[in-house]
Amino acid sequence: MNQDLIFRYFPNLTATQKKQFSALYPLYEDWNSKINVVSRKDIEQLYLHHVLHSLAIAKLVSFQPGTKILDVGTGGGFPGIPLAILFPEAEFTLVDSIGKKILVVKEVCKGAGIQNVTAIHGRAEELKGEWDFVVSRAVTRLKPFIEWVENKISKTPKHNIPNGILYLKGGDLEEELSEIDYPYHVHDLSDFFKEEFFETKKLVMVSV
Repeated sequence: MNQDLIFRYFPNLTATQKKQFSALYPLYEDWNSKINVVSRKDIEQLYLHHVLHSLAIAKLVSFQPGTKILDVGTGGGFPGIPLAILFPEAEFTLVDSIGKKILVVKEVCKGAGIQNVTAIHGRAEELKGEWDFVVSRAVTRLKPFIEWVENKISKTPKHNIPNGILYLKGGDLEEELSEIDYPYHVHDLSDFFKEEFFETKKLVMVSV
């Protein structure tokens, strides 16, 4: 699987964006051999399992210039890095409690020439500031996740959807969603992408 998958679903990329997306595989392959941020068997499927999966968020919202996005538990930079390439005029803060993973985020951004990412080694609940959206990929159950970030989301909307949380998760979410008090909407990623990988994957939008 290669970057052509990304170009097919996002046909209006600039030459710079295409170059940056193409740079991700060699950068992650190199860093993954030193610091395991993507499972060894998964690295061959980087564009399908990680890059395109992250970009599902862009099928729901197009971040306006100046939008501030916080990626909590980013790991090696997902979903934040692919979204930062796609929306170069938005501002991304990527946070993870594991320092080695943040090192990879910084080095991948440097190697790919991504300049709209701030990478922080720390915990989301300790961060100061406000963001328009919080994004994440299945870090924990939604209820505790919301508690970490609910006071960090700006009340001033800039988009055609409310500010809030955009959470990528798979499987049966019925019980988990019953625990939360905020309005939410669940989107099936199979509505956006036809690959079998996305059949059980979902994007939960929580309005906070």
